[in-house]
Amino acid sequence: MTQDELNKIEKKALEQLTTGKSLFGKDGAFAPLLQNFLDKALEAEMDGHLDHEERSHGNKRNGKGNKKLKTGVGTFDIKTPQDRHSSFEPEIVRSAKPFWLITSPRK
Repeated sequence: MTQDELNKIEKKALEQLTTGKSLFGKDGAFAPLLQNFLDKALEAEMDGHLDHEERSHGNKRNGKGNKKLKTGVGTFDIKTPQDRHSSFEPEIVRSAKPFWLITSPRK
């Protein structure tokens, strides 16, 4: 996510906050922030997975797969990194779970 995109999201969040609109849900400002965070967290997990030992056995990055997340702040697609040996299982969004649920604050 570029700084320009972050500035636009910040502006949208401030507008939603001052007009009383929800920051959560389909059109809320928090979904793209969460998506950006998850993309970076998944890349960091892959970096940790592909340590020296994994690489010495010929394992390396091998593209990305798609996963749809339904959360309390919106639904969006993320790209999960993959490795050649298919041994990478991200902890932050486990593939065995159909959804990664984040709830919005109670009203």
